Formats: sequence, structure tokens, C-alpha cells
Amino acid sequence: MAIFIAFVTLLILTVARTEHWAKFQTKSWQEWLLDGIGLCFQGILIPALQLVLIYQVYQHFIPDSRAIFTSPPILAFGLSFVGVDYLYYWNHRLLHSRVFWGLHLVHHTMTERQVIGTSRNTLWTSFLIVYLWIHALFIYLLQDPTAYIIGVSLTSILDLWRHSEIEPLPGTMLHRLLSPWLILPMDHAWHHAQDSAGVNYGANLKVWDRLHGTNYDSNIAPNALGISTHLTLAQKLIWPF
Repeated sequence: MAIFIAFVTLLILTVARTEHWAKFQTKSWQEWLLDGIGLCFQGILIPALQLVLIYQVYQHFIPDSRAIFTSPPILAFGLSFVGVDYLYYWNHRLLHSRVFWGLHLVHHTMTERQVIGTSRNTLWTSFLIVYLWIHALFIYLLQDPTAYIIGVSLTSILDLWRHSEIEPLPGTMLHRLLSPWLILPMDHAWHHAQDSAGVNYGANLKVWDRLHGTNYDSNIAPNALGISTHLTLAQKLIWPF
């Protein structure tokens, strides 16, 4: 529910701005359909797979491991928000490798920062993202996964936010508070920039990019976003199959 509320709030804040509403009006029906399918797939089907199919797989292969770990809420939250975030950093870099780029390039066809395009992807990409497998595993292993799930929800909300243009203005107290450690929408915009050379792979925290030399900080928006392809709508959904 919190994720849905965050999505609706960001969408309202976006269309309330005249220049952003104009960008929405220029989107083709293929882009609307591609983004809508992506949101439904990642927002509905993937969580259902985590809770039903993947959870049952663990129950079948490791039945004696269900709820075997107790953890203070702060550690369970940190495992989700920090630990899995580091795994995702490397997962994301892997998707940018020559082998897997074909499954990720569709996400980089967005030419505008819009929350509606957060989940634009080929349908196969979600199965190669660590979240699908690791979240179900820890929910299965923890006696009380509540704090872990809160971390998952916050990560999802930040995912929506960093794909939008709703962000604190540079120089404001909120910007000075968040920018040293959190991936902001402007940071992720540079990840999608046409002229960037592989920067800002992190999801939640900047520390991983700084640690591995892929961080790029700028308060100036990139000149252009996205890559162009000749793929049809159907190809973008099922690429490379």
C-alpha cells in the first residue's frame, strides 16, 4: 500500500507541473503500453511470484530452514536496505556487461525522467534481478520478517522516486542532508545519460559507487537521456527471444 501511495503521489506531483504534463502528452501509445506492462509485471506479478512460487521452492528444497533465524528489527532492516543493496549494485553492473546488456537496454530507452517508466524492461529482466530470489529467501528464513519487508518497501519507493524529476533543490537543507549518502533522482539521471560512461549503479546508497569508482556527482542535469533502438514494442517486451 505504501508503494502504491508513493507512486500515485509522485505521479500527481509530476503531472501538476505544466512542463512535465506536456512531456506526458508527447508519449506514444507504445511507450505508455510498454511502461504500463512493466509496472504491472514488476509491481504485481513479481511480488506474487516471490510470495507464492519462489517461497514454495525454498519450502520444498530447504523445509527445515523456515523461520530459523531471529534478528533484531534494525539488523533485519539493514540486511534488506544495505546488504541486498550491495548485491544489487553488482547485479546492476552485470546487467551492463556485454553478455546481459541485451536484457537491460530497454530500460535505457527512456528519454525523460518519469515515474511511469520506472519498470520499463524486457519481461525477462526481472528474473535476473537479485530482488526476486533474495527477498523471498530472507522472508522465508526470518522468524519475523516485518522489518526486512519495510526495507524492501522503502527500496521500492526510492526506485520510483529516483526515476522521477521530483527532487530537492541543490543548496536546500534537504539536499545537503540526503545527497552525501542517498542516490537522488539527479544521480540516477546521470546513469541514464547518453554521454555517461557507466556511473551511479547503486539503488539506495552512494557508498558502493564511491567504493568501486563509479560515482558521479553533479547538480546539473545531463543534456540528453536514453538510447535509441529499432526494436518494435513486441521485441522490447520479449527481447532477446
